[in-house]
Amino acid sequence: FVRGLMGPYMLPMPVGASVAMTFSLFVALIVAPWFAYRLLRDQTRHGDANDNDHNRSGGLEDSRLYRLYHRTLVPLLVHPRRGWAFLTMIFVLLAGAIALLPTGLVSVKMLPFDNKSEIQIVIDMPEGTPLESTSWVAREIADELAPLPVVTNLQLYAGTAAPINFNGLVRHYDLRSGSHVADLQVNLLHKGERDEQSHAIATRIRPGVQKIAARHGAAVKVVEVPPGPPVLSTLVAEVYGPSEEARITLARQIRDIFTSTQGVVDVDWLVDAPQPKLVFAVDHEKAALHGIPAARVARTLHLALGGENVGVLHVPEDIEPIAIRLELPRVSRSSVAELSALRLASTSGALVPLAELVEVTETTRETSRFRKNLKPVVYVTADVAAGGDPSGGDASGNGISGRRESPIYAILDMSERIAELTGPQGSTVEQFYRDEPWSTENPAMKWDGEWQITYEVFRDLGAAFGVVLILIYILIIGWFGSFKVPLTMMIAIPLGLIGVLPGHWLFGAFFTATSMIGFIALAGIMVRNSVLLIDFVNLSLERGKTLGEAVVEAAAVRFRPIMLTAGTVVIGAIVILFDPIFQGLAIALMSGAFASTALTLVVVPLVHFMAEKGHHSQPLPEAWVLRPAPEEEPDA
Repeated sequence: FVRGLMGPYMLPMPVGASVAMTFSLFVALIVAPWFAYRLLRDQTRHGDANDNDHNRSGGLEDSRLYRLYHRTLVPLLVHPRRGWAFLTMIFVLLAGAIALLPTGLVSVKMLPFDNKSEIQIVIDMPEGTPLESTSWVAREIADELAPLPVVTNLQLYAGTAAPINFNGLVRHYDLRSGSHVADLQVNLLHKGERDEQSHAIATRIRPGVQKIAARHGAAVKVVEVPPGPPVLSTLVAEVYGPSEEARITLARQIRDIFTSTQGVVDVDWLVDAPQPKLVFAVDHEKAALHGIPAARVARTLHLALGGENVGVLHVPEDIEPIAIRLELPRVSRSSVAELSALRLASTSGALVPLAELVEVTETTRETSRFRKNLKPVVYVTADVAAGGDPSGGDASGNGISGRRESPIYAILDMSERIAELTGPQGSTVEQFYRDEPWSTENPAMKWDGEWQITYEVFRDLGAAFGVVLILIYILIIGWFGSFKVPLTMMIAIPLGLIGVLPGHWLFGAFFTATSMIGFIALAGIMVRNSVLLIDFVNLSLERGKTLGEAVVEAAAVRFRPIMLTAGTVVIGAIVILFDPIFQGLAIALMSGAFASTALTLVVVPLVHFMAEKGHHSQPLPEAWVLRPAPEEEPDA
């Protein structure tokens, strides 16, 4: 059900799980019975005698597990007030678990941070900066990072982009070029040779890198590999407006809000800095008097500045011919005076200085403009980090300290301040969270970046979960022939949140898309446990048991297979518990299975008894209700 860029990424998980369940069903229905017949057939004769002796000695009612459930469930069944009080307590626990999300104790994020052996430093100087200045800044940052024990080596690329990697593929860093750009590839020790994760290292080195960048007026980004979902940046503000001036003015104000917001780092915008531009305008009258065409003047300037291949040189030792290129040295073509001293031959043979034929004027170079869906837009980008957060927390970006590293909370912090901004005519700035505005007549801003991917994925997963619930409901209706019983069975699904969300809080992990997938998978497992309980209740009712006796027996008898199921889920999830990306899936399965199983064994029998006792003339044995509860004794 997940669409967009994340669909192919998540597709193998449900496909693999479905195929595994299909083969598991084949094994359970055919292979396991055959093995049971082959291995246990010699024990059947003794089994009958043992069963008869067991029944004569009291059977199930003599077991410790039955006595435990009898002491736990019977007071809740006999005294309705106690039953309702217990369910109220469960509801309070569920509400408290869900409250971990809005309070920020558990942060919602698309994908957690991975642990790689490299970090990329992306340097953007103001447009027009000489290559030497850009290289100097990159070398200063490299000198800052080289002494770190976790850094093995660095690679510096000035004036061009680093070789394409995941960042270049996703954020188009590989397309950057010019004298004002540089990349620094920082290679770290293997993750098995260091204690810190790469994200903690990136958070730790960012303040020193940003200090150097601020000293030189550069925009520097400390980018991890991979940086997260395939988006331009973690935080992206798309600014729309009626004119380029209005868009840039609003974007500058939003950029200032980004810069002043705690936890928002690596702020930049895709607006070119003003660059001087020299225009050599040919004086056609003077050129005509000297007999020099204007095209010759333009060609001479092009040849001096850009150079031109004028021939090839064939060297016997080389296979390929060598191009002969004619151009001025860098020093000569970097000065207006040097260019003005160039001489062109006139029709009379005299050499005329270029200064006599052109008029040099200084203007500003045209800036780049961006469009999205045919609408002009200005981008403001940033990242989020927990470093320097006075609320506490370490650099790991998890738990309470990770609140700032989830873009959702940064957006909530800044949206109120952005709403106070006004456009050129006093109009308010409208903010969009899903789609860009229909019109650009009024100033507007759309939140994009990781938030957009997070919204789309959780929306699709939520829709898929709704479909799952409907299918489960229909399936149980078809088996039990009741519209009310499936609702009782599905109570186990929300009970999983009592374990899932506190589990993320205890591990200090983000609630990610993989966590949501784990919760959806957990729903099927928990409903299966409810089916086991209520199916046994129906079997006990057919043997003449009362409803109360049936629910107590069902909990005691089905305890072992239900706990074994939960145990296999927990043990299987341990394999991926320490994987940075799929940790959320493991936590959801382990903590959710533990809490939901423990609560299901009490809540489902209790709710089923409360829902069905009206259909039974005698729902409880007489021995259980001979003495009423103290609060229900009649007045003297």
